[in-house]
Amino acid sequence: MTEILFYHLEAQPLERVLPVLLERSLERGWRAVVETSSLERAEALDTLLWTFRDDSFVPHGIAGEPADPDQPVLIAMDEGNPNAANVRFYVDRAVPRTSEGYERIVYMFSGHDPDAVTEARVAWKALGPGNELTYWQQDENGRWVKKG
Repeated sequence: MTEILFYHLEAQPLERVLPVLLERSLERGWRAVVETSSLERAEALDTLLWTFRDDSFVPHGIAGEPADPDQPVLIAMDEGNPNAANVRFYVDRAVPRTSEGYERIVYMFSGHDPDAVTEARVAWKALGPGNELTYWQQDENGRWVKKG
């Protein structure tokens, strides 16, 4: 059974939430893959993970290089798992189709995009059987609250 977390982004953008969740994954000793929708977004996330905080960075690379198996975090545009990641993040309208091979799936979608919300509902129904699903939303103070 895979743990699947749905993060409904409303109060904070992906760029503020994703680096923190990746840091927490690395602290657990996990490797991660971030699946995004395009090379342009992969490059933007690459820049973000190097510069999101002055005193820290998330060690990572964009998938497709010989060093992929050694990367703690990979940014990908496809379903591969070349770094044997424990957790997979889906961002920028990339939608999980399966949970196989991962301890955790984190599906992040914008609450300001009605199509993304609809896709999240479809994914919730499709991934529900045989997995542990939770839904997270930010409260007025910006803290994540488990809603389901």
